[in-house]
Amino acid sequence: MVTASPAPGIRARSGRPVAAETGAADALWHPSPNFGARRHGGAPSLVVLHYTAMTSAEAALARLCDAAPPEGLGPVSAHYLVSERGQIWQMVDEGQRAWHAGAGNWGDCEDVNSHSIGIELANDGASPFAEPQMAALEALLAGIMSRWQIGPEGVIGHSDMAPGRKIDPGPRFDWRRLALRGLAVWPGEAAAGDFRADLATIGYRLPGGAEETLLLEAFRLRFRPWARGPLDEADRRVARGIVLSLMPERQTA
Repeated sequence: MVTASPAPGIRARSGRPVAAETGAADALWHPSPNFGARRHGGAPSLVVLHYTAMTSAEAALARLCDAAPPEGLGPVSAHYLVSERGQIWQMVDEGQRAWHAGAGNWGDCEDVNSHSIGIELANDGASPFAEPQMAALEALLAGIMSRWQIGPEGVIGHSDMAPGRKIDPGPRFDWRRLALRGLAVWPGEAAAGDFRADLATIGYRLPGGAEETLLLEAFRLRFRPWARGPLDEADRRVARGIVLSLMPERQTA
């Protein structure tokens, strides 16, 4: 097993440089130059989870803090990066706009970067997420959601807001584990409903000119990653179960 060495400029965990005004107290502050002001001027209402798809957490950290990436690549960032070992780096103050989401929508939100906090998880996209990493993520999410009064419905994947363009955090990510801790949504038992209408209620939006199947693929990637084939009754039941979990008053409808 190869152990990656820290990237240049990374301070030891005990040496937290000038901290962000808003953030996780146990995160190592490693500022990225890639950020700006939130364009709507308000507080974040979403948390977007990503995986890095890079060789190591240190390589991802360097990329997220690179103001002049190689030709063909734009500068990117996120508020946090969580390693497989559970190490957390904070790169952007939670009150600022990091550059992690890109094009996409969630509900009525068209500028997801301005309305969200981005968390990158060091993972190659094919491997299970390590237990120390998941435990660190749970603690990090709980703090963010408390500070900004974000409910479990506000925690989404990159694939949720960018159907067809992104697939992270991918089919190996344990959304149900987060839901059991009140950190994400998960469906309860329900009869089948109107799938397209229920997805719109949850927050899914179809990119302009895209095929309807992209919504089904994005939905399944999170809630039924093993499912294949055309839309079925199980998809409709799961979607309605999520809607009912968001709107308890409709459970008797």
